[in-house]
Amino acid sequence: MMKNVLCAIDGSRASQRAVDFAVGMAANFGAAVRFITVTAVTQASAAKSPFWDTRLFDAGETLIAREQTHAMEAAAAKGVANASCATVNGRDVATAIVAYAQEHEFDHIVMGTSGHSVLERLLTGSVVDDVLNQPHPPVTVV
Repeated sequence: MMKNVLCAIDGSRASQRAVDFAVGMAANFGAAVRFITVTAVTQASAAKSPFWDTRLFDAGETLIAREQTHAMEAAAAKGVANASCATVNGRDVATAIVAYAQEHEFDHIVMGTSGHSVLERLLTGSVVDDVLNQPHPPVTVV
């Protein structure tokens, strides 16, 4: 039985479709849903950079908060009371998502993809592909 759904969000349209799917899944199964955002930059690490700009860091934090707020609103609109958000740091987004899912014993991961061509994925890579190439709980790609 599904109890805990982890949904990776990044503010993209694909991510929004994943939110809608994860919320629907949580509502149908009576499960909890957690929206996870992975950031590669912490305030402490950015402050060590010669390119440090507080305004840029704050803008990034504002975007993350906005994405999480939209996800929580989607959950509330579907009556999913047990919804939460988490932000984790990690240079490798896929590894951070899988490690978080395993550490917190999530039953399922939901992720969005833009459906790029094979050539585009070869050139730019794909977080979804990287997640699928690691040991993980079941994953739904939206």
